[in-house]
Amino acid sequence: MQIEHLETFLDLMETNSFNRTAERLNLTQSTVSGRIQALETTLGRKLFTRSRAGTQPTPAGFKLLDHARTLRHQWTEARRSVQNTGNFAHSMRIGMQHDLASSHIADWVSGFRKVLPDAAFYIDLDFSNQMSIDLLAGEIDLSIMFTPKNLPDLHYEHIGELAYRMISSTAVHLNDIEPQSYIFTSYSPAFEKVHRQIVANLAETPLSSGQNITVCGLLLALGGTAYVLEDSAEEMVASGGFGFVRGAPRIPQSVYFAVHLRNRHSHIHRRLLNSARKHLSGQ
Repeated sequence: MQIEHLETFLDLMETNSFNRTAERLNLTQSTVSGRIQALETTLGRKLFTRSRAGTQPTPAGFKLLDHARTLRHQWTEARRSVQNTGNFAHSMRIGMQHDLASSHIADWVSGFRKVLPDAAFYIDLDFSNQMSIDLLAGEIDLSIMFTPKNLPDLHYEHIGELAYRMISSTAVHLNDIEPQSYIFTSYSPAFEKVHRQIVANLAETPLSSGQNITVCGLLLALGGTAYVLEDSAEEMVASGGFGFVRGAPRIPQSVYFAVHLRNRHSHIHRRLLNSARKHLSGQ
């Protein structure tokens, strides 16, 4: 059995379509079929049934699912451990939400290095959905994100929150905002739900973004109005040219520490968890 066979099986369990899996994995449909047949021959059980209604997992397919996820995760961890040993006792790949890294990333990493001085760190900036997928696959060891996903084998802990504030170079009050000068922001599903209620009349705008650093750059270059991280808002207001918009509430954003379920009690991950929680509460 090869790891590629498990990857193909796991993707097919998501798509229920040989054609779709072939497209997603950049393979031919015959290659997908061949991999599944090889896996079925090894196990001696049929994993999928195909009919006009589509492709459906058999009871054996459902039983294999959790084991396949675990095997893929363990294989990725083993491969990375062998490749990245070097002169360090540990090699950690950490995923961080873009907006968390855009502010005080050096402080985050400094805290991690303090609790694990004998470790090498690779910091990968991404969004919650992709980090959850990477955690499941074993591509990263832990992540600090905005939006937990309802995925098996992942463990989340709430570690605190930050907030966004609306600032403007043109508007004093929420009712004064012109749609053409508003930058619509979508930092997370939780943020967007609250945001749309506040600015229901500003949904159609020429500019939008989901990254704090991008929105700050647009405001500085073009002027206008937008929600940005509270730290960024305070800095931009203090530097002149921008003011807090009256009538626009502060929007909180919860932050979560995520690891694979099998690592939730690891002393290494607990030390990094405590460092992340301490750093966030001190911001």
